[in-house]
Amino acid sequence: MKGLVKYAEGHGNMELRDVPEPKPGAGQVKIKIHGTGICGSDIHIYHSSIAIPMRFPVTTGHEFSGLVSEVGPGVEGINVGDRVVSETAYSFCGKCFCCRVGMYNLCNERRVLGYWYNGAFAEYTVVPQEKIHPLPDNISLTTGAMIEPLACVANAVLEETRVEVNDLVLVIGPGAIGLMAAQVAKACGAVVVISGTSIDQVRLEKAKELGIDYVVNIQEENLEELINSLSAGRGADVVFECSASVPGINSALQLARKMGQVTQIGLPGGSVNIDYAKIAYKHLKVTGTLGSIYSSWEKALNLVASEKVDLQSLLTAKLPLEEWKTAFEKFENKEGIKYMLMPDA
Repeated sequence: MKGLVKYAEGHGNMELRDVPEPKPGAGQVKIKIHGTGICGSDIHIYHSSIAIPMRFPVTTGHEFSGLVSEVGPGVEGINVGDRVVSETAYSFCGKCFCCRVGMYNLCNERRVLGYWYNGAFAEYTVVPQEKIHPLPDNISLTTGAMIEPLACVANAVLEETRVEVNDLVLVIGPGAIGLMAAQVAKACGAVVVISGTSIDQVRLEKAKELGIDYVVNIQEENLEELINSLSAGRGADVVFECSASVPGINSALQLARKMGQVTQIGLPGGSVNIDYAKIAYKHLKVTGTLGSIYSSWEKALNLVASEKVDLQSLLTAKLPLEEWKTAFEKFENKEGIKYMLMPDA
């Protein structure tokens, strides 16, 4: 079968290769891939600017949905033909403090599908049965392939941050993650502002279509003036930083109110310079989030099944695996929102 392989450390070093079709072992499930979304971290993998452990060569890709095609010995409750999605934390120690309190996404021994274990930019992948989540009947396979990033957003917005009704929430960065975060915050009853630049015009227009309360191009409007006018000069109650840019991160600290919350969702891919003193002077509660856990997957699925979050409209294009370079380039250049690679296209 074909698989998109990162075959060595360093910039690039990715190619579509013939790779062995996987076979499920005991407790494992083989999935025929419907489609796999391109994530910002896949771009980091391409550039070798990711801090998550990798093992080479590895078939990449981790945002996917598909049909169960085979189950290994001992698998129960999962049947051939089931429509499923899968968590990405393929393995973890199960013994450390983080694992014991249910935060296995932070385990030092966590090894991730598409990084350490062969992933989903391929025709088939294999995952442990306990990572499987069935798709509700009203969620399509294409939408299902976007549940993984929404689970990460649900972890950030619903588990690691407190968003209350009528809070003023600022989302910096209107990419797929930012547009998901804005929708989840709206579902919590918040008043939501999302910001971007002129290169984000398509994404900002999508935010308007999704009903986000205030959509701001910071090269044409003064974001700080808007936030102050909406908050009687206090600042935003909550800021979700999704751009992973230095200006975005500093704006998050600047525009959050005193005793407000700032949650870093975007991954900068390296160290950044920030005005760290603002955290102390403003008594800010600043947190970061990484990945997802079981409960955030269940929340993500419920948000889509109940039609509180629209993922389908974020999809810009489906492309065959053979056109992965084109899809990566368009995604990195912010041409559109979400791209998906299809093994059978």
